[in-house]
Amino acid sequence: MSAGLLTAGVRRVRGLGLGGIKVGNTLAILSAAWLALTVVALIVPDLLAPGDPTKLRPTMVLQPPSAENLLGTEQYGRSVYLLLIHGARTAMLVGFASTAIALVIGSLIGLLAGYFGGWVDAVIGRLLDILMSIPGVLLALLVTASAGSSLTSLIFSVGIAFVAGFARVMRGQVLTTRERVYVDAARSVGFSGPRILFRHVLPNAFAPVLGLATVAVGEAILVASALSFLGLGPLLDVPDWGQMLAAGQPFLLQAWWVSTFAGITISVTVVAVSLLGDWLKERFD
Repeated sequence: MSAGLLTAGVRRVRGLGLGGIKVGNTLAILSAAWLALTVVALIVPDLLAPGDPTKLRPTMVLQPPSAENLLGTEQYGRSVYLLLIHGARTAMLVGFASTAIALVIGSLIGLLAGYFGGWVDAVIGRLLDILMSIPGVLLALLVTASAGSSLTSLIFSVGIAFVAGFARVMRGQVLTTRERVYVDAARSVGFSGPRILFRHVLPNAFAPVLGLATVAVGEAILVASALSFLGLGPLLDVPDWGQMLAAGQPFLLQAWWVSTFAGITISVTVVAVSLLGDWLKERFD
């Protein structure tokens, strides 16, 4: 919710200018730069944080930020900075992979419902209503709790939670696109239904869905972090951001930096994705 409020506040000043530079463009550039760092952390974390993040150092337990440990250490003496950089791999992988799953499945469902209409649209519409009535975090929590705590189950559970949103957007776009003149022309010359669907309808209805996908990445990271905070995340050698947030909670008064820096990282990443997604949606429009 805090990320959403911050994003809403930024939108108010997006149209303003500072020295001839639009605030929206500046924020988009900063967001893209931050996300570029997270992608680097996903692919080659040693480039940003060389060292072993799993190394236990009993003599350096809960040390405050210093020149040796930029963001301090946690309860096992591990560097918080190393854990945040190497933990980005799990967070970003869940964000991108779960969004891709929701994008493909949701777009296909919405495409079929919007193009064929009738009973197909009615049945799919009722199923989507059921999914939309369940909060995304709760739906992901139910799927993860039943499937087990693993990275694969976390990705699929978060992806399923976002399927209904993509299907709704795609369905609405298809309902508008299928009435266009070029679709009627394709029918008149005898093109098959699948060819019309995937060659003429889908490409012209896909832009808003791509804009939604950029925003969904940030929301997926937030949901995955919430599940990890609740103890439903994958058990890996390097904890993800949500697990770091939960691990530092008992030491919040004596070692504020463990949970604080993890929370800041999650918030900045989610806001950066949201701002960049809004900027891309404006360009698509």
